[in-house]
Amino acid sequence: MTNPDIGPALSSLSDVDRLIHEPARLQVMALLYVLESADFVFVTRQTGLTWGNLSAHIARLEEGGYVTVEKGYKGKRPQTMLSLTRQGRKAFQAYRQSMQQMLDELPE
Repeated sequence: MTNPDIGPALSSLSDVDRLIHEPARLQVMALLYVLESADFVFVTRQTGLTWGNLSAHIARLEEGGYVTVEKGYKGKRPQTMLSLTRQGRKAFQAYRQSMQQMLDELPE
């Protein structure tokens, strides 16, 4: 069995958006990509992240300009809504495309 040249495929991995690539943030981005917006509690339940952990990841994504956080009320209860920014949506599309390309370039 010969060793296939996987260098080109793996070199494109170094170009991947590291802000999105972290598994918890990837989960959040993928969830928000398919939804217009989601409330913090829903995202917590869907991802299985703790409140503190999710909050830290959301803060990083917000600092990167990928997520908006809107605090308000639903009735008398506080509610935090999360959504992707236009920049976040474009970044996630580019991330998906680069990951797909890298995977497609791997020899079978």
